[in-house]
Amino acid sequence: MEFKKLNAPSLRELFVNELQNMILSGKLEIGSKLPPERELAESMKVSRAVINSGIAELEKKGFLVVRPRIGTFVADYHRDGSLDTLVAIMNYNGGVLKNREVKSVLEARIMFMVEATRFAIDRASDEELLGLQEYVYQMKNCTDPEKTASLIFEFSHEIAYISGNTLLPLFFISFRDLVCSLWVRYGQKYGTKELYYSAKKIFDCLLARDKEAVKDFITTSTMESIDGSRTIYYVD
Repeated sequence: MEFKKLNAPSLRELFVNELQNMILSGKLEIGSKLPPERELAESMKVSRAVINSGIAELEKKGFLVVRPRIGTFVADYHRDGSLDTLVAIMNYNGGVLKNREVKSVLEARIMFMVEATRFAIDRASDEELLGLQEYVYQMKNCTDPEKTASLIFEFSHEIAYISGNTLLPLFFISFRDLVCSLWVRYGQKYGTKELYYSAKKIFDCLLARDKEAVKDFITTSTMESIDGSRTIYYVD
């Protein structure tokens, strides 16, 4: 039997996690100024290199902003953050999203999926559209919410790929973990069959090259999860 090698977090990772948690908990308020790197290093018993690289990562994630010759400040991460910020918020909340973030991800899904299907209908070959059937077939008999969530994501990502827009697949991949967590939630609450029916409906509309029908279905079904009878919020 083989066992995985255990790796302890680096000091930089510990520093990043500590400051992230302090910011998300409100202990470090938006707009507040951090002590100089030297003071932070002395206070936290780490090297300045650890502080410097950690601050750079937190700035990339949207939690800090560095103003040369002025100082480092806690950023308004809801305004200036990135997808990494949203993932950090989810992890801070025990792997779940707050209702506002769930709603925002679903609203973004409408935009991305409607455009991906529209371009796929206009540009994809019949062979490329038929290639989506394998994902739908695998979903039909799948009862595991996590596996089904992965399949429906792959189905959606393939639509983005055959749309011919080179940026859409990148956007989809960026949201993979967030979207899959919501599909798992949906499958647990309403059953994996409902995810299959959704994918099947989209697939049928694509084969018929019916842009209005697929747009209406994506919009209506997603709105059901936002404020309809099939919401997937973690706290209702």
